[in-house]
Amino acid sequence: MRNRITVIAVSVFWLASVGQTAYADQKSWQMATLFSPSSAQMEREEKGRVMIYHGMKDVDVERAMDEQFGRIEAMMFTGTVVTDSTGQPLRDPKTGVVVTEDDGC
Repeated sequence: MRNRITVIAVSVFWLASVGQTAYADQKSWQMATLFSPSSAQMEREEKGRVMIYHGMKDVDVERAMDEQFGRIEAMMFTGTVVTDSTGQPLRDPKTGVVVTEDDGC
């Protein structure tokens, strides 16, 4: 029984770390596309393609508005994470869930 509990615990921690890695990879891909777009990405945007960025921090969205203003028509932000004064995600005090902006959808 003890070995079974150990296997379950290790599995849970492994799955959590894989999920965090997937999120980090998605986040870094979105950040790269937003702040260092390839020439192919720029061409697609010039032809009218809109890129949807999901789950980005509000501070990153604000930075994009300042630094990438000329590309603003090719951007859509959903599920934007609200941050505190240090740039860390705010959590609902009752549920512990990360607070996101209401995107009106």
